[in-house]
Amino acid sequence: MLAFNKEFQVTKTYSVLGMTCDGCATAVTRAIQSSVPGAAVRVNLEANHITVEGIDDDHAVEQAIIDAGFEYAGPA
Repeated sequence: MLAFNKEFQVTKTYSVLGMTCDGCATAVTRAIQSSVPGAAVRVNLEANHITVEGIDDDHAVEQAIIDAGFEYAGPA
């Protein structure tokens, strides 16, 4: 029998187009964390990627990115 690990965290990476600076990174991070409280967000501006930990809802992440004014380009 497998035991459920309560500390398991979903981590997903997405492509986001249009992020060019720290202000962009902050805007995307705040939008996602506002939409999904408790999500941890890491931004890689050079790769145009964000990594989100603690949420398994692609649609919520996509909508937050769009609401922040950036282009959601799908999973990385």
